[in-house]
Amino acid sequence: MVKFNLKKLILEKSENEQRDILYQEIVDATGISKQTLSKIAGRKEYNTSSNNIEQLCKFFDCSIAEFMVICD
Repeated sequence: MVKFNLKKLILEKSENEQRDILYQEIVDATGISKQTLSKIAGRKEYNTSSNNIEQLCKFFDCSIAEFMVICD
């Protein structure tokens, strides 16, 4: 199963920039809907597009390996 680290990345970015990172900011920067972001953050086994993964990696300035991991 693939696990997305969206919540972790939001928390890390918030701490690094010493401000809250809200879904709306991510929506505005990536074009990904709040509903989709919620599913990526909270649903196990959610399947999202490679375009969404690319946009989120760009937003968080992270690698795909930092954004998602394979777990048992």
